[in-house]
Amino acid sequence: MRHLRAAAAVTLAVSVAAGVTGCGGGTTSGGGSNESPKTLTYWASNQGPNIEADKKILTPELKKFEKETGIKVKLEVVPWADLLNRILAATTSGQGPDVLNIGNTWSASLQATGALLPWDDKNFEAIGGRDRFIDSAVASAGKEGEPPAAVPLYSLSYALYYNKKMFADAGIKTPPATWDQLVQDGKKLSKDGKWALGAEGSNLSNNIHQTFVLGQQHGADFFDKEGKADFTSDGAVAAVKQYVDLMAKDKIIAPGNAEYAQNQSLTDFAKGRTAMVLWQAAATTFAAQGMKPEDWGVAPVPVPSGAPGAGKQTNSMVAGINMAVFKNTKNIDGAKKFVKFMTSDEEQKILCKTYGSIPPVKAAQSDPAFAAPELKVLRDTLATSAAPLPQVPNESQFETAVGTAVKELFADAAAGTPVTTESVKARLEKAQQTMQQ
Repeated sequence: MRHLRAAAAVTLAVSVAAGVTGCGGGTTSGGGSNESPKTLTYWASNQGPNIEADKKILTPELKKFEKETGIKVKLEVVPWADLLNRILAATTSGQGPDVLNIGNTWSASLQATGALLPWDDKNFEAIGGRDRFIDSAVASAGKEGEPPAAVPLYSLSYALYYNKKMFADAGIKTPPATWDQLVQDGKKLSKDGKWALGAEGSNLSNNIHQTFVLGQQHGADFFDKEGKADFTSDGAVAAVKQYVDLMAKDKIIAPGNAEYAQNQSLTDFAKGRTAMVLWQAAATTFAAQGMKPEDWGVAPVPVPSGAPGAGKQTNSMVAGINMAVFKNTKNIDGAKKFVKFMTSDEEQKILCKTYGSIPPVKAAQSDPAFAAPELKVLRDTLATSAAPLPQVPNESQFETAVGTAVKELFADAAAGTPVTTESVKARLEKAQQTMQQ
């Protein structure tokens, strides 16, 4: 998954992300200029099945922009595994692009470097206004109370995917709306070598995504109001235990999933080995692995009450890709024009249809293409029941520290070691100590 690779990349350079300050965009000044008004360099994240596919998708759109503005865009599609390190190197060396894509969970960490253009009211007005974007997407673009460090480009959220035949064979008529229902149904589905739910127990980012949402449902934010780590609150401990207990106690996740980190849970689902999976925009992956659209259904991720909403009824983190501008670009006016172009209603419809994402631009969401059953669930979730991951400068360390704690707890569960409230709290205490070092 694009967003999972994006967030996972953060863990490769967390120590650098926390402390780097500097410039970018190819000049040592900090305010931007218009020295090169006819060219832009653009680092696009790899959204499609491969880099060549992205080039094929984006090149006609960049040609369209060049025809409209006279500005030529030099495109480089950067793999997720390399993107964050490339960005961090650019912030220190000053040798970077004018415009770039970033994973939205990186926003506050990269904002803290001082290298990115702040999107204050004036800059937002240059691209049509902040009100064009859905609130949850803008909330994932930087620290609360400060101008966002980026502009939402592609939005995603989590949904519950389920195998219709496996549900019918087990006598289950509707997908679960609450966690109690999911566990109850899961025990009916977990038999004869098949399992109810897939997980990615060794994927630190996926661990964070799931436990953050459960934390919201338990009233835990993982950080206090001052942005300090708060991993051992009763709500945080309960959230992590609830997630790991799906394997350790409820026995509806296969023990082997403790080692999954490369989207193996999607393959298991597509091959009929598991009946449910929590994922983002999975349709194209299922199709590539031989599933027909009628084989699977999609529903909101469960919440305690069965009715998704805000606060304790949150059922997804705000996932997606943001678009940033290096503050000292040599074509500041052109960079803003390019962001305006890429977030225009027309381009949002074209690009988000192609990539299977949800437009963060409100007007573009009215296109009938985004009313398909899967995308409607993702769209409604983003609009009403998704929350951004903590927008703090050390968010990336959070993903590493707590994601690792969950990974270790899944390993315990797979090995048959009891997962208790005390053992969960001990792992989270260790994670918090790591953050404070």
